Amino acid sequence: MHRAKSTLEQWRILQAVVDYGGYAQAAEKLNKSQSSLNHAVAKLQHQLGIELLEVKGRKAYLTAQGEVLLRRSRHVTQAVTELEQLASNLEQGWEPTLTIAREIIYPMESLVCALNDFLPESRGTRIIMLDSVITGTQELILQNKVDIAICAGIPPKGYLSEPLCEQELHLVCHPSHPLAEMGILEDDKLLAQQLQLVIKDTGVQSNIDIGWLKAEQRWTVSNFHEAKAILKQGIGFCWIPAFLVQEELAAGKLVRLHLKGSQKRRIMLSLVIPNRDQQGPASRLLASLILKHHGIDESEKG
Repeated sequence: MHRAKSTLEQWRILQAVVDYGGYAQAAEKLNKSQSSLNHAVAKLQHQLGIELLEVKGRKAYLTAQGEVLLRRSRHVTQAVTELEQLASNLEQGWEPTLTIAREIIYPMESLVCALNDFLPESRGTRIIMLDSVITGTQELILQNKVDIAICAGIPPKGYLSEPLCEQELHLVCHPSHPLAEMGILEDDKLLAQQLQLVIKDTGVQSNIDIGWLKAEQRWTVSNFHEAKAILKQGIGFCWIPAFLVQEELAAGKLVRLHLKGSQKRRIMLSLVIPNRDQQGPASRLLASLILKHHGIDESEKG
């Protein structure tokens, strides 16, 4: 088994000497004697058999070999620092990974805003984001496969939820589609005669899809981006979250359909913590930031 000739402390001292511009400055910053730093670097050079520093006047300069090794040493010392921090985080119960289920009608931008606030305090916590649809989200909650879930509609029975926002869905199609020429649709039987685009439920044990499902002809896709690509070819109609079609509607690439008595739909989105009893500090922090993004301050609840 290979035994290292050098120590992390020696490399950290070398880094300090270079970063602070000399032995005297590094000794002051590290609160060590200058002679101890000289001895550490000299010993490191002797152990490696190459010169790392050369002193010119009162300043130490890296040799060509020293530059290469110093650069690599920073990766090593940083990795050890992160490893030790991870051990400390785990000892404190800080989760190394958080898994989030996001119902796809919840804006990704909203979640990213909360994650951006979380990042400086994350302690290196890895984030896994899962896009989910209808019962797929509920299954993830019931099977305790996620730490945080943003679900649509009523959450599974027995789970507490915090309402976040409502999302409005618009009925849309391409301007050249026959439905676009009809003005206000008096009867949904007209829709039933046309091709509908629907979003596939991600639940393993479900065949439910998103949308009004009376149309005999249906194409099922996995997300709204695929649905929009099809709509732009003049094919079919679809219920799509308003925030996802704002640009297309403004540019005239898609148009809204007006169905009498049902021009739009509203769906409530809520935050669910599947296992509150075992919720860790990282999950609590991120959940609070998601709520804060929607103007909800948990500290004000009483």
